Amino acid sequence: MFRHYLAAFSLFMLALTTSQAHAANPEILISTNKGDIKLELYQDKAPTTVANFLTYIQQDGFKDSIFHRVIPEFMIQGGGFKTDYQRLATNAPIKNEADNGLSNSRGTIAMARTNNPNSATRQFFINHRNNPNLDQGAYGAGYAVFGKVTTGMDVVDAIASVKTGTTSAMPGARDVPQSQVVIKSIRLIEKD
Repeated sequence: MFRHYLAAFSLFMLALTTSQAHAANPEILISTNKGDIKLELYQDKAPTTVANFLTYIQQDGFKDSIFHRVIPEFMIQGGGFKTDYQRLATNAPIKNEADNGLSNSRGTIAMARTNNPNSATRQFFINHRNNPNLDQGAYGAGYAVFGKVTTGMDVVDAIASVKTGTTSAMPGARDVPQSQVVIKSIRLIEKD
């Protein structure tokens, strides 16, 4: 009888610890002119990346920025340009945390970067499909996943379906939405 009690208590404590760890992960809301996207950020798996992202949320909330690169069946990228296509100010680049065991699967959010693995600043992308080729090892250093959409994949799908092309405001850029997809704000969701 004592063993059953001990086993039940151990399972209860494991469930409590797991739910507390899960609850510790922050949630954010990306408000766009296409609708809202809610995400959980995996602070437990990508602490540097999440802290960096939350710093930008605190600084300017990505207010009136755009999704400037949209490729259906691949990803939607934003966070780096204002609606007038001016580049947003950035803080120092962060260490790539793509070695955290998370895959670039549909609905995950990851950091955009240059060819330098440790060059991510504020630009991010949401995977529109499973992109294992972006994981560490599959494509060099990989792209650091740091969260996942919990509600609003229909909004991601709507953004991914916009007509894209080029614009003189961003010379050399392709896959720019021809009708702007505006990020009104990104904010931290306060938990009770």
